[in-house]
Amino acid sequence: MTGARARGAGATGVSGTFVGMPAFPIASAKAVGDSQLRHNLHKATHTIRGKRAAVVGEQPDWTELRAAGAAIKNRVLRHLDVYLEQLEAAVVKAGGHVHWAADAAEANRIVTALVKATGETEVVKVKSMATQEIELNEALADAGITAYETDLAELIVQLGDDRPSHILVPAIHRNRAEIREIFQRSMSEWGRPAPADLADDPPALAEAARLHLRERFLAAKVGISGANFAVAETGTLVVLESEGNGRMCLTLPETLISVVGIEKLVPTWQDLEVFMQTLPRSSTGERMNPYTSMWTGAAEGQEFHLVLLDNGRTDVLADQVGRQALRCIRCSACLNVCPVYERAGGHAYGSVYPGPIGAILTPQLRGMSSELDESLPYASTLCGACYDVCPVEINIPEVLLDLRAKVAAAGGKGHRVERLAMAGARRVLESPGLLKAGQRAAGRFRRLTPRRLPGPLAGWTDTRDIPAPPPQSFREWWERNR
Repeated sequence: MTGARARGAGATGVSGTFVGMPAFPIASAKAVGDSQLRHNLHKATHTIRGKRAAVVGEQPDWTELRAAGAAIKNRVLRHLDVYLEQLEAAVVKAGGHVHWAADAAEANRIVTALVKATGETEVVKVKSMATQEIELNEALADAGITAYETDLAELIVQLGDDRPSHILVPAIHRNRAEIREIFQRSMSEWGRPAPADLADDPPALAEAARLHLRERFLAAKVGISGANFAVAETGTLVVLESEGNGRMCLTLPETLISVVGIEKLVPTWQDLEVFMQTLPRSSTGERMNPYTSMWTGAAEGQEFHLVLLDNGRTDVLADQVGRQALRCIRCSACLNVCPVYERAGGHAYGSVYPGPIGAILTPQLRGMSSELDESLPYASTLCGACYDVCPVEINIPEVLLDLRAKVAAAGGKGHRVERLAMAGARRVLESPGLLKAGQRAAGRFRRLTPRRLPGPLAGWTDTRDIPAPPPQSFREWWERNR
C-alpha cells in the first residue's frame, strides 16, 4: 500500500530535540573546557583514525575506489526519480509495502500507524541515523509505544537519557566508568538490572548489555531499522553493523519497518561492491564488516514496510554545490580527523549529524532556519582533512564556503564590524589610487605596526602576530627597477 509520494520540494526537517540551541561557538564553549570529554574524544578518534589509515594503506586502488564511489552516487542523484521508482517496483514485487514520507512528521505518522496496527506497544531498533533525525523514538513514546535501542552505543545513550555525539560511535563522549554507572543506575528501570558488582571492562559491559537485551529480542514482534544502502535493481536493503544485534532485529520480529533516506540508493549489485570495500575501511578501520544483512522484500512469515524519507533532501538536491553532501555514506571518517570536532564533541552541532558532514548537511536539511544553522558552516578550520579522507570525495570545504557566502548574503547577517571591514577592503581594492596610497603609507609607518590588535579584534592575534608590511610594495619596486 503506497502512501502519498514525496514529489517536488521536500519539507524542511527540523529536529525538536535541538530546537532553541545556541550558535555553535556558544554551544561548544562548555565542551572545550571539559578536560575529561576532550580526553575521551582524543583517544577514541585517534584510535579509529590509526586503524583506518592502516587498512586504507593496504588498498592499492583506493584513489580509484573513491572516484568510483563518487561517480556512482552522482549518477544516483542525477536520476534519483528513476531509481526510486525502480526500487519501489522491486520491493513491491518481492512482497513488501512502500510508503513515501515528505517530512519527519509524515514519516512518524506512517511508522506509528504501522506499529499500532500490529497491536504491539514495544519495538526493537537497529541503529539508524534516519530515525534519529526524525525523532521517531519520541513520536512512538507519545503514542504509548516503547522503542528499545539494541546497538550497544545507542543503548548507552538511551539509558543515560543522552544524545548521540558521533555517527559511528554515538557514546564516544563516555568512558568505561561512566558507562558502568549508567548501566547500574538505569537498567533496572528498563526491566533487567545490571549486576551490583559490574566491572568497567569492555567484556563485562558488553555482557550486561547482552543479558539486558536478550528478552527484548525474543519477545519483540516489531523491528525498526534504517539501511546503509538500497539496491534499486532488486529492491534489496543492506545494513552493516558490528555486533549482530541488527540481525536479531531484522529476522526475529513478525513485522519489519525500515526508514530510509531517498539518497541511500545504489543502482546495481555491481555498484554495491565498491561501497562494501570503502565503508568498513573508512568507518571502523576493518577490511570487512563483521555483520552484513541483506533482505529483499518480505521474508517468509514476516511483513515488510519500507518508508522512503525526504525531509529536506530534495531541497539539498536542488543546490548545485551543496548536493554533494547527499553522497555521504555515514562512515564518520571526517569526524575522526577534524580538529574542531575533537575539541568540541558532537553535541555542540545541535544535530544527529555532527562534525564536518553535519556542518554542511544539517543547515541544508533544515533550511538555515536558526542561529545555530547559520553558525555551523563556520565550525571548521577549512584545513581540508575531511575532504582527504572522504570515501566518496565530498568537497566539504567547498560546501562550507558556499554556505558561508549564503549566510553573509542573507539579510546582512554576520558581525557588523566584519561587514564594515570587508566593505572598506572592497573599496580600496577596487581603486588603484587608494590601493597605491595605502601601500605607500603602510611601508612608511611599518615600525608602528602593533603585534596585537586592540579591542574585539584581539582574539585574532591570540595565536599569531600581525606581519610587518615590507619597506616598499611590489608596485613601487617595479616602477623603480623596470
